[in-house]
Amino acid sequence: MIPVTALSKKQFYLNPDLIYRLEETPDTMVTLVDGKTLLIIESADEVVQRIIEYRQKIQQPIHLKEA
Repeated sequence: MIPVTALSKKQFYLNPDLIYRLEETPDTMVTLVDGKTLLIIESADEVVQRIIEYRQKIQQPIHLKEA
């Protein structure tokens, strides 16, 4: 999940797998795969960077402590 901010300044987390399209109109509009749209403060470039960082983070191996 990536953090994003609604125009109301309320932060929430968005599952990037549900994003269909990002547009700047001039606010950033996120269209989800189900057709719902969200307006957020972050630029499309910021959202893309957060998605890249999220994907890199989840691809890293998990190191478990041995008992």
